[in-house]
Amino acid sequence: MIDDLDKTLAELLRHSLQPDLYEQVAISFAPPDHSFPPSTCTLPAIDLFLYDVRENRDLRANERIAERGADGRIVVRPPSVRVDCSYLITAWPSSGEYSDEHHMIGAVMAALVRYPVLPRPLLQGRLADQALPPPVTALQAGSLHSMGEFWQALGGKPKVALHYTATIAVQAGVGAEDEPPVLDARTRFTATGST
Repeated sequence: MIDDLDKTLAELLRHSLQPDLYEQVAISFAPPDHSFPPSTCTLPAIDLFLYDVRENRDLRANERIAERGADGRIVVRPPSVRVDCSYLITAWPSSGEYSDEHHMIGAVMAALVRYPVLPRPLLQGRLADQALPPPVTALQAGSLHSMGEFWQALGGKPKVALHYTATIAVQAGVGAEDEPPVLDARTRFTATGST
C-alpha cells in the first residue's frame, strides 16, 4: 500500500508542478544521503524520502464495521488502522546553485499545500478504494526531533527540506465473522420481583 502512496505523490507532482519543471526533474524515493543520487536517478531531482510510518492514534476508531454481502449475510470486520506516512522532501539541482534548489523546493511546496487531502482522481492502486481520500499535512514539524542528527546519520550535508505527512487507512483484517442477516428487531422486557 505504501508503494501506492509513492505513486500517488509522484502523480500529484506531475499534475501540480509547472510542465516545464516537471519534465526536467526526476522523482526519487531514495535516502538523501551522501551518495545521492542513486544510479537510477539523474539530476535535477525531487526526493521524497519516507522516514517514518506510525499509527495515527488521534484517528483511531474502535467500532467494528458491519457490511451486508450480496448473499444477504452480514460480515463484521475490524475498523481500518489509520497510518501516518511522513516524508522528508528535498530538491537536488544539477547545477549545485542554491537559487535552483530554492526554486525547485518552492514549486514543490506550492504544489503540496494546495491540497488538504490527496485528490481522489490522483489516487493510485489500493488507495483509490478507500472510503475517504487520505488527509495530508504539509510544512508541519515532523517526527524528526533533530534535523542535525538526521543529516549526520545519513552522512550528508544539511539541506532545506519540507515535511509532508499523508494518513492512509490500512485494513486490519479481512471479513472475520459471518453472522445471520438481521430480519427484524425485538425488545424483550422482564419483570423483576419487588421486595
